[in-house]
Amino acid sequence: MSSVKVRFAPSPTGHMHIGNTRTALFNWLWAKKMGGTFMLRVDDTDFARSKKEYEDSMRESLKWLGLVWTQEARQSARFERYKEVTQKLISEGRIYPCYETPEELEFKRKRSLSKGLPPIYDRQALSYTKEDIASFEREGRKPHYRFKLNVGEIKWTDEVRGEVKYDAANLSDPIIIREDGSYLYHLPSVIDDVDFGITHILRGEDHVTNTASQIQMFEAIGGTVPTFAHLPLLTGKEGKLSKRLGSLGVRELKADGVENMAICSYLAKLGTSEEIKPYYDLEELAKTLDFSKIGRAQPKFDVEELRHFNIKYIHSLPYDVVKDRISAGQTFWEDVKANLEKVEDVAVWDKICNGEITPVIENKALTDAAASLLPDTDLTVDVFNTWIDEIKSKTGLKGKDLFHPVRLALTGEASGPELKILLSLIGYKKAYRRLKGEKA
Repeated sequence: MSSVKVRFAPSPTGHMHIGNTRTALFNWLWAKKMGGTFMLRVDDTDFARSKKEYEDSMRESLKWLGLVWTQEARQSARFERYKEVTQKLISEGRIYPCYETPEELEFKRKRSLSKGLPPIYDRQALSYTKEDIASFEREGRKPHYRFKLNVGEIKWTDEVRGEVKYDAANLSDPIIIREDGSYLYHLPSVIDDVDFGITHILRGEDHVTNTASQIQMFEAIGGTVPTFAHLPLLTGKEGKLSKRLGSLGVRELKADGVENMAICSYLAKLGTSEEIKPYYDLEELAKTLDFSKIGRAQPKFDVEELRHFNIKYIHSLPYDVVKDRISAGQTFWEDVKANLEKVEDVAVWDKICNGEITPVIENKALTDAAASLLPDTDLTVDVFNTWIDEIKSKTGLKGKDLFHPVRLALTGEASGPELKILLSLIGYKKAYRRLKGEKA
């Protein structure tokens, strides 16, 4: 077993959207490629917004996509551990209390900006006297806590971005505990990553600045700093971040008939130098993961493009991939799949070809003629072409005037797979009766 271990750490404050689906996918693929472990960590510290229904939905989506985890943890069960580490860092002077109100902090921020300076916290709290603190507490103020960044360069080699450097002097000491005692994301995440032995952190590029601060947190608590890979964020097709991307979820795509491996194939190659093409197995897709082929530009996600890709994916699906989901046999699947928009639609055409329907007769003279000319034989494509030519010759009809009434009579539907394919599947007896307007 490889020592590689990654985690997907969603907050159950909403359903899985396309952005965090992509993050989960890349983590799973990397673990699989390296023979490592994929862990689910539920970041449920936001009690006001976290809901069981969202967590259940998230788990269901991950399982449907095939992104199964082998270990899991829940942050809400680890507060004692966070408190233990926090107290140690307070005693060492790496975490310190601050008593500014939100209004005072906002004033400082605006004042810095007005002077053309970056809005970096001025560390005034480090100069508080005991009398200052006592005064604040008499006012009823409760402290928030910050992590003190050491002066110097913070750098790492990112699997996607290459060498990344930050000067700690240009970063604010991050707030890690709010006035109400609740934790922000930064420190609990680092503690978890150390405790669970996370070796690689794959996440969105919106976390790059967090990473700079968190590297010092890893060092402060004596943990090994993981390898980082920051993925460019998805944008909408118009080239900017879209609220729609935040609401578009796996549940909606599944309900629309989008295949799980179509989603995975599309997201894995979107924004890379590789062709977006169908993959039918996650393990095969994992073998192709290469961070060096991920571009730095923000990829444009277009749900309509995904839906078109899904149709292409279905048209190429081998029978072995779908055989457990459909009752139709291999020959039937191969004959009709090129005309399907959803895998489930094969059942509709199976019923039309092999079950009983009530034909729709639009032009009785035409369909009677078609019935009389239909040969009682194996209705191959060549037989179909000859039959159509004879109908044209006898009725003088062609194009839509010929094909549309014949299709309605044979299938009861105005569109669908090619008639030359369907006729052979329906067979002579059913086709003849339907052309005569009889239920068959």
